[in-house]
Amino acid sequence: MSQDKSGFPIMGESNPLHTNIYGPPQAGFGMPPPNYSQGPGGPYPPAGGYGQPGFAQPGPGFVPAPYPQMPYPQGPYAQGPYQQGPGHPGFHDDPIAPAGSPGYHGDVPPSYYDNDEFSRSGFEDKNIRQAFIRKVFSVLTAQLLVTFAFVSIFTFVDDAKLFVQRNRWTYYVSYAVFFVSLITISCCGDFRRKHPWNLIALSILTLSLSYMVGMIASFYNTETVIIAVGITAVVCFTVVLFSLQSKYDFTSCRGVLFVCLIVLLVFSILCIFIRNRILDIVYASLGALLFTCFLAVDTQLLLGNKKLALSPEEYIFASLNLYTDIVNIFLYILAIVGRSRD
Repeated sequence: MSQDKSGFPIMGESNPLHTNIYGPPQAGFGMPPPNYSQGPGGPYPPAGGYGQPGFAQPGPGFVPAPYPQMPYPQGPYAQGPYQQGPGHPGFHDDPIAPAGSPGYHGDVPPSYYDNDEFSRSGFEDKNIRQAFIRKVFSVLTAQLLVTFAFVSIFTFVDDAKLFVQRNRWTYYVSYAVFFVSLITISCCGDFRRKHPWNLIALSILTLSLSYMVGMIASFYNTETVIIAVGITAVVCFTVVLFSLQSKYDFTSCRGVLFVCLIVLLVFSILCIFIRNRILDIVYASLGALLFTCFLAVDTQLLLGNKKLALSPEEYIFASLNLYTDIVNIFLYILAIVGRSRD
């Protein structure tokens, strides 16, 4: 092969690097692509079928047509219950949340305990609980002020005291109104959560019970009533403060206290037929002790961090529980002081 002065081969002459292994040497540029059908071993047989029996294969030179689709049975597939992963519960406005799932509430907003299945920060829950406690004690303060006003009038105003002592039928009318209001608020959950009817029913209950307490206080002398009010205020304030700060769970004793309440009712029937001063003092002491325990339990029901808790929507029911506890403590202490001074 000829070379120029620089040592490179002259173009146009045969170059061994451009030699085709399947044919004679070709020129360096413009050489056609190799024909693999002319390689060693002769031409290759046409491609066979692709696993589709029963269909004729195309001959040489024909482009294979798309294969017809086999009829596959389209049966119904079993739909099993799919468990929802944690952290992604369905909401009532979520189109994929089926009816009956934990996050489905329809047109009704979820209650407080249903919110346990949703993610909620501790700060938000604490704010809700604190607002609930403030609302309960605000309503309770208004109730106690009304009751204190009735007691003061029937104790210090002689005309009012004389009127209620002569017209004892008013006591039974007030008791009937109180009983109906108590049953309505305690048993009708939708009613006591419906504003403003819940406040109206609680106001009627407060007025009727305040009249009864004032009428009972009118049969005691003024000094006895003042002593009973002072003792009740100290006891209730101490119990409420202790219950809010204590780590002991008083709500776990609620069932035992209900049993003791039934025993106390039986004891009260016995005191009706056996008139004895010592027996009356013992009965009043047991009653004051029992409702002091109820006051501790009902106070801790507001906190939300014990075994039992009230929903933030139940502020009327919570106020009613605390109010009746304090009133019963006052009446039992009034009976103790009154019978002790006879």
